[in-house]
Amino acid sequence: MHERPPARRTLVAASRRLVALALGLALWPAVGPAQQSEEPTLPRFVDGQAQIVDGFRNPSEWIQHDLWVETGFDSDDDGRPDRMHVDVTRPRQTDTEGLKVAVIYETSPYFSGVSSTDRRYFWDPHQEVDAPPPPREHAPSIQAQTNRPLISRSLIGTWVPRGFAVVHSESPGTGLSQGCPTCGGSNEALAPKAVVDWLNGRAKGYTTPDGSETVEAYWCTGKVGMTGASYNGTLPLAAATTGVEGLEVILPIAPNTSYYHYYRSNGLVRHPGGWMGEDIDVLYDFINSGDPERRPHCNTAVRDGVLAASADRVTGDLNDFWVGRDYGNQLDKVHAAVLLCHGFNDWNVMPEHSIRIFKALQARGVPTGLVMHQGGHGGSVPFDMMNRWFTHYLYGIDNGVEKDPVAWVVREGDRMSNPTPYPDYPNPDAALVSLHPRKGGNGVGDLLPAAAPDQGRETLVDDVSQTGAELASAERSEHRLLFATPALTAPVHVSGTPRIRIRLASSKPAANLSVWLVSLPWQERGSILDNIITRGWADPQNHASLTDSEPLEPGRFYELSFDLQPDDQIIPAGQRIGLMIFSSDRDFTLWPPPGTELTVDLDATSLTLPIVGGADALKAATAPRSGG
Repeated sequence: MHERPPARRTLVAASRRLVALALGLALWPAVGPAQQSEEPTLPRFVDGQAQIVDGFRNPSEWIQHDLWVETGFDSDDDGRPDRMHVDVTRPRQTDTEGLKVAVIYETSPYFSGVSSTDRRYFWDPHQEVDAPPPPREHAPSIQAQTNRPLISRSLIGTWVPRGFAVVHSESPGTGLSQGCPTCGGSNEALAPKAVVDWLNGRAKGYTTPDGSETVEAYWCTGKVGMTGASYNGTLPLAAATTGVEGLEVILPIAPNTSYYHYYRSNGLVRHPGGWMGEDIDVLYDFINSGDPERRPHCNTAVRDGVLAASADRVTGDLNDFWVGRDYGNQLDKVHAAVLLCHGFNDWNVMPEHSIRIFKALQARGVPTGLVMHQGGHGGSVPFDMMNRWFTHYLYGIDNGVEKDPVAWVVREGDRMSNPTPYPDYPNPDAALVSLHPRKGGNGVGDLLPAAAPDQGRETLVDDVSQTGAELASAERSEHRLLFATPALTAPVHVSGTPRIRIRLASSKPAANLSVWLVSLPWQERGSILDNIITRGWADPQNHASLTDSEPLEPGRFYELSFDLQPDDQIIPAGQRIGLMIFSSDRDFTLWPPPGTELTVDLDATSLTLPIVGGADALKAATAPRSGG
């Protein structure tokens, strides 16, 4: 690093003093001469980031309390507006010096505990496709954890010493918050909206869940940022869709942005990776930790009512229920800046959840950034980046964050804290390349850019007892079709969303369809993620429409096209890019009895792959090495 010349250092120091002075005038109220003898304790910013301030760092001096914020809905139908349980941790100077601070806020349905993950309380996947599922047993009631005054300790140790307040709240129908869980219903967006309204003086807070003594957020500037991972990352986006004033920035990590995309794929009943048999009613039981006296009503009205009547575990079709639980349909009011973080190997909440929202918000002109990594569920935004986003949007520090590259990808082998910047995602240099299978898929057929006529039809026989890894690593199998490029002589960079076009026939009226892109040869000693490029699933019954499936006529051929999960991965030299087509995916789909036959018309089947450098790059990477 080059040191700044002395003159530049002086100018920078002076500008920082001016920023601190201006900030102090905004955050510190006017006081009389007798009160001005001591220097006020204020947030401090260096190189565009909030710094730990000695006056804020002692936990024994922090002010901590809880309250209940009144909402505008009554989701448990008891005739009273639901109140949300909220905690606050803030610097003592918000009382002793009249300091006003910005807020970092996390809300969750998990803070008071969750139910059993025993698979006997999940749906049994052993069933025919497009058939009524066997009944399931509901999980036992949650013994809620009701720690007070703190709901959670997350974020506090990081942000309070840097001059922020930290707020948590429990989602409707969880912990000490009133109402019913709805798993994506409108109350999950309106609950954090009410908390932001309270922080801005527009909603009432109370010292008890049913009393009349009020609590005001006199210490808040009105600027709020939200963050969290998984469900806790979903809810910031939900809040932002309300357009609530004061919510300035959100940093969702691995958010579920559509319950249909979470529990279904292109018309197919498909479970989240690692959670075989989970569906939206299982999630309801998993988080339902609210008032035991209201649980029977919530179970009847929500779980056994709305969810059971609308989720449609038989056909997997898209309907109004799922449309209403897709935040991608609710983005028109979003004005908060959004920095999304997700893993390309997240097979629980799949990467499309963040990519689709990133592109939609970009198109709307919302300040938007994207951080993607090569890991699984979770991950984190690099701390310096998170700090700069919160500092800019909550304290107005001109640190240039809005001019940063919009897309960051943690490259293979790099640390999560060291992402590589790109002008956009997908990589602007990526172009779509069509690849066509050649006969021989029960072994390993070729996968080449040039289409060849008269490749004919090949058949696979469904057998869910074999995992996708076993099928991909087998030299031959009647249970899948596998096609691969020549071995790469140079790395190939895939960036974007692959798409498959396939023409097939089924021996039964309904069948699973699963597609994997894999890197061959299969690395037996490594993680399965070392071999997976991306995956996708679809219901052939939905070949013409996601909203209206139709039984397949056995032996008749149908054409369908669908996206696989987006990716950004560099396939190393020596590997082959493989397209595997099979029926039931043991890790994700239903488990029908074996024997269903799928016949694929190779001449009407192709893969579109986004490759940095396009067809020329792939051609160069698959050309024979010179010199033998």
